[in-house]
Amino acid sequence: MSKQQFDRDAILNLSRSMAKGAAPKPTPTRESRTKADRSKTDFATLDLYQQIAIQRQMAEKLQTKDPYFVLHETRAGATTIVDGKELINFASYDYLGLNGLDEVHDAAKAAIDKFGTSVSGSRPTSGERPFHSELERQLAELYKSEAALVFVSGHATNVSTIGELLGPTDLVVFDAYSHNSVTTGCKLSGATRRSFKHNDLDDLERILEETRNAHDRVMIIAEGLYSMDGDMPDLARLVEIKERFAAWLLVDEAHSLGVLGATGKGLFEQQGVDPSKIDIWMGTMSKTMSGCGGYICGNQVLIDILKFFASGFMYSVGLSAPLAVAGAKSLEIMQREPWRVEKLQSNGRYFKKAAQDAGLDTGLSAGFCVVPVIVGDSLRAVKLSNNLMDRGIYAFPITYPAVPMNSARLRFFISATHSEEQLQQAVDITAEELRKLEEANFSIATSLSTLNLEE
Repeated sequence: MSKQQFDRDAILNLSRSMAKGAAPKPTPTRESRTKADRSKTDFATLDLYQQIAIQRQMAEKLQTKDPYFVLHETRAGATTIVDGKELINFASYDYLGLNGLDEVHDAAKAAIDKFGTSVSGSRPTSGERPFHSELERQLAELYKSEAALVFVSGHATNVSTIGELLGPTDLVVFDAYSHNSVTTGCKLSGATRRSFKHNDLDDLERILEETRNAHDRVMIIAEGLYSMDGDMPDLARLVEIKERFAAWLLVDEAHSLGVLGATGKGLFEQQGVDPSKIDIWMGTMSKTMSGCGGYICGNQVLIDILKFFASGFMYSVGLSAPLAVAGAKSLEIMQREPWRVEKLQSNGRYFKKAAQDAGLDTGLSAGFCVVPVIVGDSLRAVKLSNNLMDRGIYAFPITYPAVPMNSARLRFFISATHSEEQLQQAVDITAEELRKLEEANFSIATSLSTLNLEE
């Protein structure tokens, strides 16, 4: 805060009074020259809240249950419990089922006994612990990187990394279906932002041909497995493009670690690409790694920069013992027991084929851990999710603007712990309930025609 921002009269008055040992005189009240509109302090007047209010009103009139913040009463794995009822669960990204293993739980509990539930400080000041360096060593080894750094938030990992590495003279080019953490980091950086059509590397090349020479540094961002569609980019071609245009390549492995490749190492193992050719590997610890947080792997210089300048690391508490140790143990089990990855991949293929055989639209999915069922209409997707829950299936609806208009879907997260019977049951019930909604022509348009939201 600048000196001009202080009330100098108040400071001088207080100083004189302290010197004399007397009580300070009250500072004169200054009248504002503007007439403030008190309604502007009411959060309910924000457009953001109006959107929520309208959606709630519509849901009530249409007798559609709000799909958000559903309370799960137990650990959510292949099954979950909601309102005392067991459901087959397709909304959990515990892809390998490691979150439920005693071995992981025991390791986390032992870490709590020794280190407590928090490191009670940022790592640069007082929060550095042995389990941080051990987890980072494992991650760096997995990606054949020189070093790694773990953050307390996956979202903050992307925001901080992208936001700090780029500046106003730079260019960032990202896939149109990139996660919010990517787009937020790009905005924070101040760099020129361009998005290329989803998984269209010809479009990426076109953008770089047109704009590369006008910028200093360039970063290309793609995901290992896209969380809404379940498809993958061509990593070898991305590497060739980034080398030709002298750019950094960041690959977000949030949904591909533990999922892709013979042993779950991710996109580079799936497609046979040398991982050291990628400048920045990013991932999260809330899926395969049974915890919470994010990580960056790359060369030592990159990690040194992030340690001192990435705000989401520098100004946050260090990762807690149970989360770090659970993540390390999960990585160990993933590599020790490759059958878990094989089972997940088998389940993904089974579900995708069964869904397609039933006439369901699985979009672009490659049939791994993310298989959407495209419905189109957003309200129909929500209603379908409601109906499935009534019949013992929990699958979350994804609607606009999280996905493009008319591309609403139910997103099915497949895990290694699902049985083929559970997968088939989910497909059969989904196909049946969707058919009913289609026959009834249930949609936003037909529903709005019967509503008067002003009543």
